Amino acid sequence: MRGKVFRGSLSTGVEVKLAPECPVEDVRVGNFVVVEGRRHRFFCLVADVKLEAVYPGFLTETFDLEEDRLAQEILVGDSIFANVCLQPVLMVDLEGDGIPRAVKTIPPHGAPARSATAQDVGLIFGAPDDKTYFQIGTPLEMDVPVCVNLKRLVERCTGVFGKAGTGKTFLTRVLLAGIIKSRQAVNLIFDAHNEYGWESKSEGEEGPVYVKGLKQLFPSEVKIYTLDEESSQRRGCKYDGVIYVGYDQIEPEDIILLNNLLNLNATAQEHLFLLQKKLGAAWLPHLLAAEDMEAFAESLGAHSGALQALKRKLERIERLPFIRARAPYDAVQRLLDDLEAGRHVVLEFGGTPTLGYMLVVNILTKRIHEEYVRRTEEHIALGKGGPRPLVITVEEAHRFLSPQLAKETIFGTIAREMRKFNVTLLLVDQRTSGIDSEVMSQIGTKISCKLDDEADVNNLLSGTTNTGGLKNVLFSLDYKQQALILGHAVPMPVVVRTRNYDEEFYRAMVASRAPGGVDWLRMASREDIEI
Repeated sequence: MRGKVFRGSLSTGVEVKLAPECPVEDVRVGNFVVVEGRRHRFFCLVADVKLEAVYPGFLTETFDLEEDRLAQEILVGDSIFANVCLQPVLMVDLEGDGIPRAVKTIPPHGAPARSATAQDVGLIFGAPDDKTYFQIGTPLEMDVPVCVNLKRLVERCTGVFGKAGTGKTFLTRVLLAGIIKSRQAVNLIFDAHNEYGWESKSEGEEGPVYVKGLKQLFPSEVKIYTLDEESSQRRGCKYDGVIYVGYDQIEPEDIILLNNLLNLNATAQEHLFLLQKKLGAAWLPHLLAAEDMEAFAESLGAHSGALQALKRKLERIERLPFIRARAPYDAVQRLLDDLEAGRHVVLEFGGTPTLGYMLVVNILTKRIHEEYVRRTEEHIALGKGGPRPLVITVEEAHRFLSPQLAKETIFGTIAREMRKFNVTLLLVDQRTSGIDSEVMSQIGTKISCKLDDEADVNNLLSGTTNTGGLKNVLFSLDYKQQALILGHAVPMPVVVRTRNYDEEFYRAMVASRAPGGVDWLRMASREDIEI
C-alpha cells in the first residue's frame, strides 16, 4: 500500500488518499501501516476503507467505468479515489532516541504512507526469545513474528475471547506454553473441557486431529490432577493425582455462587448462614442427613419448609463424584507446594457438570487467594519479594464474573486488586457481554478472535480509547486463526494470523529445554490427593 495524508485529527484518525496504482481491494482493515512525517514516523492500524470523489456526483454517474476506458483513465485515482482511514497509535522521533511512544500529534498534509516492513514490526513488537518476547502470530499481510511481552502479560489479568469454534482454546494453549517456557509465572489451569493437560481432539478437514497437551510438551514441569478419575482413564490421560472435596470445605458463599444453577431464593440464602452459625463446618452433612425435618428445623429455630426445599436442591452436590464426607488430605496445600516449586498445575474436570466446576473452582481459588495474600504480607514484612507470580486460567469466565456476582466473588477481587499479591487471571470466554464491564475495563491484555455480537464487542472494548476503528477490525476478522491483540502486553493494537499449534510449535517449545531432549512419556508418580 502507498498513499498520502490529506485529512485527519488526533481524535478521529488520519485519512490517506491511496495511490492510483495500488488496488483498493488489497487494503484490509487491521493492516499495519507506517506514515513518514517530517520529524516523526507514525505507526498506524487501518481502521476503515472507503471510496470518495472530488465531485460527489461522480460516484453516482450511470456510465460504467469498466466499459468506458477513457472515463476510467480520467476519473479513477484522481477524481475518484480510495480513502484509507488510519488510527495512529505510536510515533518515533526521527531526531531522538528512536523509542516508540504514544502518539500525541498527527503527520502533516501530504506525508507518505506505506505498508509496514519486517523492520517496522520488529521495532514495535520485538524479536522472539526464550525469556520475554514470545511469538503469538504474524501480521495478516506478511510472514514476520509478532510478539507479546510475557513479563507484562502476567503482570495484569488477560482475556482470550471469541465465538465458539474460532480457535480461542488453541490460542490459550499457545499462550500457556509460552509462559511455561519463559518461566515468567506459574499456571493453575481449571480445565473445564479437558483440553490443556494431556491431549485434545479437534475436527480437521480430514477428520479428528489430536494435539499434544502441556504435559506432553513439558512433562517434568506440568502436573495434572483430576476430579473425575474414570473419565481421565477412559481418555488415556496420564494424570498425577485425584482430588476430592470434603463437606467441611464448603461454605455458604460457595453455594450462593451457584444461585443461578440451584435457583436459590433469598430465604434459602439466609438459611445457609443460619445453618453454618448453628452447626459450624458440618452444616451441610447435617442438613443432607436430616430425616425428621420438623424436629431439625425446630432445633435450629428455622422454617421446616424452607429447609426441606434447600435440602432437595443441595442433594445435587451430594451426587458429584468428587464429594466425600471428610477428606484427610489438604489438596490446596499440595497444589501450593507444586506452584511454589515452579510446577504448573492443570486440574481436569472430566465429565463433571457445570455445578461441580463452579463449586471446585471457587473453593480452591478462595483458599489459594488467602494463602497468597498471607505469604505476600509476610515477605513484605521481612523486606523480601513475594511468592512466584501465579496465573489462574478460568474457562466460562462469565459464570464467575457476571454483573451480579463480580463484586461478591473472589474472582472479582483478583481482577481488581490481586496483581499486588502476584496473582492474575487468564479469562477464557465467548460471551464478553456476560462479564461485568468494570472487570472488563481492568483486564490488562485482551486477545479477541471473531466476535459479531454488538454487545460483546462493546463490552470487550470497555476502558479502551478510540474504539470506532477497533470495532471495524473485530467485525472483519475471519472465523479461524485471526485475532486482535491490544493492551498491556503489546505496544499497539495489532491483528495477527495466530501461530499454528503443530509439530513445528512443539519443536520450538522443547528446543531449549533439557539438553538430552524430552522423554514424551515421562510421568510423575501418581498419588491420590484429597482436600
